[in-house]
Amino acid sequence: MSTYRDLALTRALGATRTGGAPIGSARATVLRTVAARERRSHLSAPRVPTVGIDIGGTKVMAGVVDADGKILEKLRTETPDKSKSPKVVEDTICELVLDLSDRHDVHAVGIGAAGWVDADRNRVLFAPHLSWRDEPLRDALQSRLAVPVMVDNDANAAAWAEWRFGAGAGEDHLVMITLGTGIGGAILEDGQVKRGKFGVAGEFGHMQVVPGGHRCPCGNRGCWEQYSSGNALVREARELASADSPVAHTIIDRVQGQVLDITGPLITELAREGDAMCVELLQDIGQWLGVGIANLAAALDPSCFVIGGGVSAADDLLIGPARDAFRRQLTGRGYRPEARIVKAQLGPEAGMVGAADLSRLVARRFRRAKRRRVERYERYDRAQALRSSRSTSQGNQ
Repeated sequence: MSTYRDLALTRALGATRTGGAPIGSARATVLRTVAARERRSHLSAPRVPTVGIDIGGTKVMAGVVDADGKILEKLRTETPDKSKSPKVVEDTICELVLDLSDRHDVHAVGIGAAGWVDADRNRVLFAPHLSWRDEPLRDALQSRLAVPVMVDNDANAAAWAEWRFGAGAGEDHLVMITLGTGIGGAILEDGQVKRGKFGVAGEFGHMQVVPGGHRCPCGNRGCWEQYSSGNALVREARELASADSPVAHTIIDRVQGQVLDITGPLITELAREGDAMCVELLQDIGQWLGVGIANLAAALDPSCFVIGGGVSAADDLLIGPARDAFRRQLTGRGYRPEARIVKAQLGPEAGMVGAADLSRLVARRFRRAKRRRVERYERYDRAQALRSSRSTSQGNQ
C-alpha cells in the first residue's frame, strides 16, 4: 500500500519528474502550503471523528474526538518500559486505535509524542523519557493502520487544543508550558504552531538554568525541568523522606514508610490538606516556573502563558507562586505590559484533543483520495453495466 505522504506529494512533485523545478524546492512549497492550511484548518477541515494519541513518560492516552473538541471515547494505558524497543510502544498505539475503530468511524490519527519531532512531522528525533532515537514513527504506524497519521510534539498538540477550545482561545501570541514528567513547551502565533527550522522549537524544559546542576535525562545538567516538573517535585519529597526529616513525617506516615510510593498527586493532595512540607515544595516548583516564564517573556513577548500538564492540577498552590516570581523577575517590570498566566482548561486531555484536531488536515486528503477511489469504482461499474447491456442487445438481435 502506498503511503499517504506519496499521495500528498504526487501532484506537487509531478512537474519535477518531467524537467521542472528541483524536487527540494517543490517539497518546500508543499510544506509551506501545509503550514498555511493549518492556520485555517479549524475553519475548513472536515468535521469528522479523528483519534488523538498522547504519549508521555508514564501513560499512553487515546481518544476519539469530534470537530468541536468533544471526547467521544477515551482509553488509557501505561507507557511500556522505556528499555523496551520502540516497536513495543507502536504496538500499544495500534492496539488502542484499532480498539476505538471498532466503535467509531475514524478518519485520521494524530500522535502527540513527548519528544523532538522533525519538520516533516514524521520522525521522532529524540525522546528523553522514551527509547525513540530518530524513529520514523509516522511511516511505521501508517504501514499498520488503515487511515493517515500525523505526528507532532505533545506540547504543540496541547497548545493547539488550548487555543482552539480552551484557555488560550482568542489569543494571537500564546506560549504553552506543560508540567508533567518533564517540561514541554510550544509557541503559537496567529493561528500557527511555530516549530522552528528543524521542528524542535519549544523545548523550554531543556534550557539550562543552573550550570552544573541536577543531571537531566537529555544528557545535560541544570535543565529547567530538573527544578520545575513532576519529577523534580517527587525527587525533593523523597529526599526529605529518605533523610527522615521532621517536616516529612506526615507523608512518611501516609506511605507507611515506603518512600518510593511518594507521587506527585499525593504531594498535591497533602498540600491541599495543609501539610506545610508539601505546600513548600509546590511553592518551590512554582517559583522556578515563574523564573523560567520571565525568561521566555523576555525572548518571545507573548500575551498569554497557559500552564498545563499533570502538575498544574495543584492550581494556585503552584500558579500563585509562579505569578509572584514572574513579576519579580520580569525584565522591564513596571514599564511593560505583563502577559497573563492562566491554567489550562482541558486538563490532561489537551494533548490528545490537539493531536486529534491537527490530524483533520490529513483527514481531508484521505477523504479526497477515498472519494476518487469510490468514483473510479463507480465509473467501472457503469462501464461494466453498459457493456453488459450492449452484449444483451446484440444477442437479442
